[in-house]
Amino acid sequence: MAYVELKGIRFWYDEQGSGEPLLLLHPGGAGVDSRAFGANLDGFTKKFRVFLMDRRAHGYTPDTEGEITFEQMADDTINFIEEVIGKPAKLVGYSDGGVVALLVAQKRPDLVERLVSVASVFHRDGWDGGVLKPGEEPPQFLADSYAQVSPDGKEHYEAVVKKLDDMHYKGPLLTTDDLKKIQTRTLVMVGDDDGVHLEHAIVFYRALPSGELAVVPGTSHGLMPEKPDLCNKIIIDFLTLDPIKTFAPIRRA
Repeated sequence: MAYVELKGIRFWYDEQGSGEPLLLLHPGGAGVDSRAFGANLDGFTKKFRVFLMDRRAHGYTPDTEGEITFEQMADDTINFIEEVIGKPAKLVGYSDGGVVALLVAQKRPDLVERLVSVASVFHRDGWDGGVLKPGEEPPQFLADSYAQVSPDGKEHYEAVVKKLDDMHYKGPLLTTDDLKKIQTRTLVMVGDDDGVHLEHAIVFYRALPSGELAVVPGTSHGLMPEKPDLCNKIIIDFLTLDPIKTFAPIRRA
């Protein structure tokens, strides 16, 4: 574990494994941070040089003055890739982390080799309501998780929840026209009982010029820890293998 200062903010990060760089971008919500990849990490480190970074106001990274936005966090991630990883990387973004990864691919496609968007959206309307609703009090376990590691202390939790509620109310607001400009090969992956509308995931996948789609059966918004072996297998195959030539292509004809 280490820290790096980027544009005046002290970010916590970790690096494990060897091979090509893979950056895991954790879910959002107050109390959720890079620990969310605990069930998946060993599988990824066997194949990649894995980087984890706690975004501002998450995990070991402190909050900052003013609002929190997806755009800010995408810029933070760009700075991290440039200054810590030092070369283009594969990105796996989970929930809010998927939004951040998508914005990085939009802003700086030269830094993203391949992209996996797990249980995430390109527009705020894609949420089904199965994830935290703005104004709804988070479960106690999230507050406890935040208090365990936050440098801001448990007393700051309510302020972070409010900031993240505001962030989710305002975005993301990408359109299908925006997605059509993203050339990065991208896997859209959701659970079949996800907090993301399945219809939204299909629109997401179809709008991407190099999109692929995976629906993990019998899972919810927590698909990564619910079926870690299956999720890892799908993601690692996507990140390491070239596209196959299919027998009866329609969309890709």
